[in-house]
Amino acid sequence: MPSRRTFLAGSTAVLGLTTATGSQQAAASEAGDGQVGRPPNVVVVLADDLGYGELGAYGQKLITTPRLDRLAAEGLRFTDAYSTAAVCAPSRCSLLTGLHTGHSTVRANPSSGGQGSLTAADTTFAQVLRARGYRTALVGKWGFGPETAGQDSHPAARGFEEFYGYITHGHAHEYYPEYLWHNDAKEPIAANAGGAKAVYAPDLLEQRALEFIDAHADEPFLLLLTPNVPHAPSDVPDTSAYADRGWTAANKGHAAQVGYFDGLVGKVVDRLRARGLERDTVVLVTSDNGPHEEGGVNPDLFDANGPLRGYKRNLYEGGVRVPLIAWGPGRVRQGTSDRPTPLTDVLPTLAELGGAPSPTDVDGLSAAPLLAGSTDSARHGHLFWFRDEWGVTSRANAQDSKRATWLAEAVRRENWKAVRFAPERDHSLPDDKWQVELYDLATDPGETRNVIDKHPAKAAELVALMRSSWKDTYPRKPFGTRLTLPRLAVPGEAFTVTASLDNGSARAWTNAALALRAPAGWTVAPASPATAEQLAAGGRLTASWQVVPPADAAPATAWALTAEGTADTPSGPVRYPATGTVPTPPAAPVRDSYLSDLTWISAANGWGPVERDASNGKNAAGDGPPISFGGTTYPKGLGVHAPSDIAYHLGAAATRFTSLVGIDDFSAKQSSAGATRAKVYGDDRLLLTTPTLTAATGPVRVDLDVRGVRVLRLVVEDANNRTSFDHTSWALAHVTVG
Repeated sequence: MPSRRTFLAGSTAVLGLTTATGSQQAAASEAGDGQVGRPPNVVVVLADDLGYGELGAYGQKLITTPRLDRLAAEGLRFTDAYSTAAVCAPSRCSLLTGLHTGHSTVRANPSSGGQGSLTAADTTFAQVLRARGYRTALVGKWGFGPETAGQDSHPAARGFEEFYGYITHGHAHEYYPEYLWHNDAKEPIAANAGGAKAVYAPDLLEQRALEFIDAHADEPFLLLLTPNVPHAPSDVPDTSAYADRGWTAANKGHAAQVGYFDGLVGKVVDRLRARGLERDTVVLVTSDNGPHEEGGVNPDLFDANGPLRGYKRNLYEGGVRVPLIAWGPGRVRQGTSDRPTPLTDVLPTLAELGGAPSPTDVDGLSAAPLLAGSTDSARHGHLFWFRDEWGVTSRANAQDSKRATWLAEAVRRENWKAVRFAPERDHSLPDDKWQVELYDLATDPGETRNVIDKHPAKAAELVALMRSSWKDTYPRKPFGTRLTLPRLAVPGEAFTVTASLDNGSARAWTNAALALRAPAGWTVAPASPATAEQLAAGGRLTASWQVVPPADAAPATAWALTAEGTADTPSGPVRYPATGTVPTPPAAPVRDSYLSDLTWISAANGWGPVERDASNGKNAAGDGPPISFGGTTYPKGLGVHAPSDIAYHLGAAATRFTSLVGIDDFSAKQSSAGATRAKVYGDDRLLLTTPTLTAATGPVRVDLDVRGVRVLRLVVEDANNRTSFDHTSWALAHVTVG
């Protein structure tokens, strides 16, 4: 099998000269010593809550950021770059997947009751570049749950070979955590045990990032570096640079955090130079949303939003316009760009830089020609933002005229910007019920004058764009390899594995093939052809295999299988791996049992894992969380969030399954907006679908005949095209045996 280095070399040969665009070749030729035939390394550095005006290059006067200011002077500084949301989770989802918040999987922070996970349908820029042989790493804050390995929302499942940092955004609020994740395992930080503040996590992130650059200096790599600075709290080891300022401790800490971020980027650039990689690397530095005002920080002291209106959580410019600096001597031109550039553009831009096929159903447009000096880079017809946020901070709420918890949308088209607010948390509310504002950014970048009365037709035009930009669900065109595995692998019994390779790009592929790797000792036999001479744009190759685990395979163990799709594309060869796990079953119950006392086969849900024999890791094993409906508390529960799917092995030993299922009192107290539907499957045969469950309807009683059922699945689905406050619990979930 060819090595990664020969794989990339082969792709260059296919292209003839280089994977770079013509303008990139010219830029590198001018520089004289860039390796034009080498796909560039890519470093994307994402700050957490760094405001538009918090860097010297963007007008900051009180906080010093010399390293970033130098990058801005040497590279391309964007004046009109945008996050796609005013809070972190939806913004980061859009950055990774190229979809704006009218289409993306994650459209709200999980703390606001939103969907907090990526899915198997989400293709990230890491997957796109990894297919072309790039080494890929995420170091820092991921920001999506659940906090477990082996699930579709884990960085490893979304294209990152190396991961070190925080999985959930809540955990990333801790600067001195007791552990960080390394790939699929928690790595303890013993010195921080018991709340000690001995090891500063960003220092560990810096170390891992530099080690990754060292380890892969001789092969193209992608590093996504996402430190949690300068997010609240204002924890930082050294504030001496601002010791003489008459500021609060929180403000000194915040300024030092911004300075820390500046120094971190500087150290990355220094390491690239030390390795001789500065002319073979493109660096992008940006932020996930506007400046925060949490933990006592005063963003107005620093003029953190510059000339713009709004803060984190606002859809005004200050909440979503962010710094963006592109740097790469010989690969990125020097200067300034006023092209409205959302972070959805990162995926197609990196795909073009790396010579990789890109999904056609993304909202982003490649800015690679612009980086290289072209003036004809594609421009968006409009930009769209959506907000569904329950968090409230005083300044943001004041900017929103006390509408910070209202649903909100915004559109920018050319220099016109419209923002609208829904007085009810219902996106389907008729347009005439929303409160609409209109601004002319050409004459009023600070959005101080609402001109809707003077331009009602323009406002109506932008509202129509808002409506057309939103999809309750946005089915993706399949891209890359997908693997379908059964619920169980019974030792000694054959089962079928199916995989598909989908060409979701715009151009045909050739020499497509699929292969399957199984654990040692397992038998794999092809059950269908697994090659195709040509795979048209939008085409699919499907293959299947008969697989038999050995009769002595260990029970209650998850086994990894990997399907790998390969093809030749116009840009060179691609390789898309897809790994899944199939468990050998635990023992079937031998007596009447609550499900919370049994080992589940698999558990997938929108936010937070269903813990095996525990209640969020706090109660003793075997307890099961108590569940309350209508003021009555029941023991032995299972708490989930739509969408969820939990499977148990009954092994045909049980006769009845009983439970109560509904939206519990805990969720009902937060909001009445939750609406779900529960389903029960026996060996993938639908046994029950409940009516719509809401806080008002109360729970539904379940009593089912499960004789002969080997695998019992409990599923909860969203019932109103919103995942907010869809926490749905199964109380007294019980099987009768014999």
